[in-house]
Amino acid sequence: METLHVDLAGRSYPIWIGPGLLEDHARWRALVRGRHVLVVSNTTVAPLYLDRVAKGLDGLHWSSFLLDDGETHKTFANVGKVLEALGALGATRDACVVALGGGVVGDLAGFAAACWMRGIDFIQMPTTLLAMVDSSVGGKTGVNLPVGKNLAGAFHQPRAVVADIDLLHSLPQREYRAGLAEVVKGAAIGDPAFFAWLETHADALAARETAPLIEAIARKCAYKAGVVSRDETEQGERALLNLGHTFGHAIETAGNYSDLLHGEAVAVGMVLAARLSERLGLSAAEDTARLIALLHRLGLPTETSRQYPASQLIELMRLDKKNSAGTLRLILWRGIGKAEIVSGVAEEAVLEVLGAG
Repeated sequence: METLHVDLAGRSYPIWIGPGLLEDHARWRALVRGRHVLVVSNTTVAPLYLDRVAKGLDGLHWSSFLLDDGETHKTFANVGKVLEALGALGATRDACVVALGGGVVGDLAGFAAACWMRGIDFIQMPTTLLAMVDSSVGGKTGVNLPVGKNLAGAFHQPRAVVADIDLLHSLPQREYRAGLAEVVKGAAIGDPAFFAWLETHADALAARETAPLIEAIARKCAYKAGVVSRDETEQGERALLNLGHTFGHAIETAGNYSDLLHGEAVAVGMVLAARLSERLGLSAAEDTARLIALLHRLGLPTETSRQYPASQLIELMRLDKKNSAGTLRLILWRGIGKAEIVSGVAEEAVLEVLGAG
């Protein structure tokens, strides 16, 4: 098992990575301060794993709330329902929300925890690779709006992240591969040695071999934990973690969150960011080629199967949270492991990359 820590001003929390962690009740139960616990999960995950968590809640006053599965259910309406469930439970200020699921469950449950009595504890128990390596770490919570992804939310750090890799055995192949996109992203942003390691171990990771999988999760989480520790509320460096996200979120929104999985959209978005970097003279063609080759080996898309109007995508990109003063502010790179924030990107160049030029 690997143990990492996210160290913030005046507080710290662990990330536990390894097998059998849901059943390691003594480890995570010790973080529950009060007697009220609400487990938020979904209709796919709960039948598989809720019983394992329930055994660790014996003696507490707890209940569960289940979402329907899918990104389209990450809404304000469902946050309201979680808050109503907390009310029905009689949850007090020392209550705890347990997020048992993927990124949708973690984001929404964390946001509800941030809202209840202006903030109560929550524990992340990610059940997808994507959530283990990305959304469960760092305290970003929120919901989608019709005009864009994650536009409403709060920074609310968990008490712990419990990443039980045994849960990945039941993960569908497409969901597993989508998580690998976030692993690649971490390496592409700031760790060229990790990127080379991924190229060497791509086949083993695609086959879900345990040792390289634990190492990949730990290296990605360690990188993100360091960034979050230095820039918790995304005033600077943390924005780099959004490489490919401005393009990817626009594609997800255009597809009504039902065309591509989040990780797939990030993979496509990273390629578009690399191509834009190349077009602007920031990076070389061989860097783009290495990225595309690695994504292909991991079974990830590098372009959309559906064509969206470039004008629609650029309009959605204007709503990205990183933008300021009405200009596009994108995360681009100067090659593998050298991402940077680029302000004032000309829309004409973006439209050309999107295929409109």
